[in-house]
Amino acid sequence: MMKAVRTDRELECPEIDAGLRARGVELVTLPDGISEEALAREVAEADLLLMCYTPVTERVIAAAGRLKGIVKYGVGIDAIDIPAAMARGIPVVNVPDYAEETVAEGAFALMIALARRMPEIGRTMQSEGWVWPAQRWLGRDIAGATLGLVGAGKIGRSMARMAGQGFRARVLGYDPHVDTATMAAAGIEKIDDLHAMLRQCDFVSLHCVLNDATRHAIGQAELACLKPGAILVNVSRGALIDEAALVEAVLAGRLGGVGLDVYSQEPLARQGHPLSPLFGRDDVILFPHLTFFTAEAMRRLSDDTLARCFEVLDGKPVQIRSHDPRLRAQTRNVVFA
Repeated sequence: MMKAVRTDRELECPEIDAGLRARGVELVTLPDGISEEALAREVAEADLLLMCYTPVTERVIAAAGRLKGIVKYGVGIDAIDIPAAMARGIPVVNVPDYAEETVAEGAFALMIALARRMPEIGRTMQSEGWVWPAQRWLGRDIAGATLGLVGAGKIGRSMARMAGQGFRARVLGYDPHVDTATMAAAGIEKIDDLHAMLRQCDFVSLHCVLNDATRHAIGQAELACLKPGAILVNVSRGALIDEAALVEAVLAGRLGGVGLDVYSQEPLARQGHPLSPLFGRDDVILFPHLTFFTAEAMRRLSDDTLARCFEVLDGKPVQIRSHDPRLRAQTRNVVFA
């Protein structure tokens, strides 16, 4: 009997689990926060490893003598030691496009909720029963405003369509890896200088990958470029923002609102986390990394994940659909779509 290990079982994936078991696979699910030592012990006899957030280190890979593939049931692959897997000829694959529209919708929901002061008004309605149109409740239009996108990949371009075609906002984009024509086709005006773009924005939404070049792309200097009262949304990767600088800017009242779905350290905590000071604020929405989590997206995730798992278990080349160069560098047991 083949064995599969799935980490991060708090993220319920009943279709994936049932699909593997229906193929006669022994499935072991492990909790978030499992130690490197315990994970290494569990994968020692595993043929397949599925992960979402748990780090898959060189030590874990070295311990897995039978491992035929690592499947990230999601997009980000930063937690996987891909060179260590490549050295063993173990294919690494993700599911890159199951939630592009879904996550863009989530980012837009955070943006419009902050623009219309929905969290604060909703809480006051619950406690007082009614609010009258006083200055403190004054919202803002998206129509006619300027949205800046840091990252203009598929999710960023979906966000641009919603804001531009849907709400008649002006959309600017900073992304060194996307050309002017591609941005223009998506209704985005390409800006080559991040600081110059930020100075023009009423809203900023982050949609780029995390790497050495983008880590803390929004830091103290970038936050200082924003207009007073600008709204910042991040549904991409927590470390794109210098979170200490963000807390300082929020507590100083320089931003109009912040909507976060991702954090450098997950899970978030009310105490002892770099972002703990932002709990309880009316101008901040802290979402638990769930903008991807819809019924439709999870069906797509389950179908694509199982397809990749079965390729691994059947000894077939694993289909790589991502254009991430780290995955495209693989040369053994993979095929590129």
